[in-house]
Amino acid sequence: MNAIREAEMDASVVIVGAGPAGLMLAGELRLVGVDVIVLERLSERSGESRGIGLTLRTMEVLDQRGLLSRFGPLETSSAGHFGGIPLDMGVLGAPIEAARTVPQSVTETVLESWARGLGADIRRGHEFAGLEAGDDHVTVHVSERPSLTAEYVIGCDGGRSAVRKTAGFDFPGTAATTELYLADIRGVELPPRMIGEQVPGGMVMSARMPNGVHRIIVNERGVPPQHRSAPPAFGEVADIWKRLTGIDISHAEPVWVSVFGDAARLVTQYRRGRVLLAGDAAHVHLPAGGQGMNTSIQDAVNLGWKLAAVLRGSAPPELLDTYHSERHEVGRRLLANTRAQSLFILGGEEVSPLRDVVAELLAYPEVERQLAARVSGLDIRYDVGSGSHPLLGARLPRIPLSRNRHAVDSAELLRSGRGVLLDLADNPALRHRASDWLDRVDVVTATPPPFDATDPLAGTTAVLLRPDGHIAWAAPGSDHDLPMALTRWFGSAR
Repeated sequence: MNAIREAEMDASVVIVGAGPAGLMLAGELRLVGVDVIVLERLSERSGESRGIGLTLRTMEVLDQRGLLSRFGPLETSSAGHFGGIPLDMGVLGAPIEAARTVPQSVTETVLESWARGLGADIRRGHEFAGLEAGDDHVTVHVSERPSLTAEYVIGCDGGRSAVRKTAGFDFPGTAATTELYLADIRGVELPPRMIGEQVPGGMVMSARMPNGVHRIIVNERGVPPQHRSAPPAFGEVADIWKRLTGIDISHAEPVWVSVFGDAARLVTQYRRGRVLLAGDAAHVHLPAGGQGMNTSIQDAVNLGWKLAAVLRGSAPPELLDTYHSERHEVGRRLLANTRAQSLFILGGEEVSPLRDVVAELLAYPEVERQLAARVSGLDIRYDVGSGSHPLLGARLPRIPLSRNRHAVDSAELLRSGRGVLLDLADNPALRHRASDWLDRVDVVTATPPPFDATDPLAGTTAVLLRPDGHIAWAAPGSDHDLPMALTRWFGSAR
């Protein structure tokens, strides 16, 4: 295809889908000045909330961008579960707790307001109709509207992603073997039931949501999926609920009714040239613990700063390859843990011995800590290079700092979406070595609190933070020097 000049592009990036992943990505790109158009086929938000709650890692991610205050008062909790088996997330010692009852619709409202405030062009009622990828641009076709050209296109359009199908991404995995009914209802009082509660003939769950709404999920064991083209009627859900629990909820007011299955699929690659995928477009699974929406938001945060660096010319296109290498592994582990949880949630009496064994093992703090870290996302660390520092590749823990005699939280250093070289030892030579990257990296000198000898930050004199908060270099402890790390993650020196 003929080369298209940058001036002839409609935008640097076109994002398809205005769900949590698409809106988070739009905000991340606009935060550093990248022009972006978001296409959404719905003319207005549906108000539906498949995902509820924000995991510990997502709370950290939103906090580093200063977004948590936009949610208003949050009901937080240290209670969690693995396939319905209770977990105490407090064993992780995180300075922040997960938010348990935040509907996805609220999360989308906050993210859309943030992205629009930064200048994102969000076009509702614009349906993706195909694409043609060239060497230096992508043409995006929009139903009954003019086509658009952009340097990159990101499919954030959900589990049935049209971008994924059109661009030819492989999406292997297992098909659904059963279906679960979900309904948000008013006008009825139900006792809480943990996800995975077994009753004769199936599984039921009920949980109180804000504004007098109850969420119920029900699965009738042995009933194959019907591959519906439309959601079931509430009467069908009420009938199954009564068959399994003996409780009549047919008089309740349905707010929203949906159905989903236990399919588990993961794309083989997150990027094909100038087309990339994020969120459910790249991975589908049983929505155990709300991990899908949270992982989707985290996909966007990993991708945004890398794509922006490539578009600005400060980093080579190969930096985008780390998006696949880092997030595909997260997706693989996500499918592994949700498939394991599905055995407990959907299995019958034959799974009870395994459920009992796992419950016994969770009495050991190290086992509970491992599973809690897995489902919360706190176990994620990336390959940033070799070294002995225990936090290389992990996120910097949230710590209080003193800067110019003023107290500052480490999360505040990442508000701008730039890299940060955090000098904890007031080292002028270190700051001098970073001077050729000051257009991309903020150098901050601050004093940390006294660390216990067992703290992973004990003895640390400096850390290099990527814009997503992960530690790319640390002193002492990294086997490569600071300029090498700066070049790898932020491009060549000026």
